[in-house]
Amino acid sequence: MVTSELPVRQRGGACGISIAIDPRLAGEAAELLKALADPTRVAMVAALARSQAPVCICDFTSAFSLTQPTISHHMSKLKAAGLVEASKRGVWTYYELRGDLPPAVARMVEAVVAGTLP
Repeated sequence: MVTSELPVRQRGGACGISIAIDPRLAGEAAELLKALADPTRVAMVAALARSQAPVCICDFTSAFSLTQPTISHHMSKLKAAGLVEASKRGVWTYYELRGDLPPAVARMVEAVVAGTLP
């Protein structure tokens, strides 16, 4: 075990650590994490990532035993975060992950999806 001495701290003083992050990027990351901070939305993103075709809202309603307004609420959160896009076909709305996700966002989605596998 490696031990090191801790600095002597003076009451009321600060170490002056560097926060090397763009505030705009930090805000975007926080919004993305908020969108994924719900088990149903994580499961929806995982299902969309594994799907070969857009998924109908009715399929989510059936799979989660939730009402259509609840599923639509979850999808609106994912859409607002820029994760999914929707298309209408008749009365049904189909969802899929955006194909143009920024690389960092795509890696985060991959990590979330990988974490949902048994």
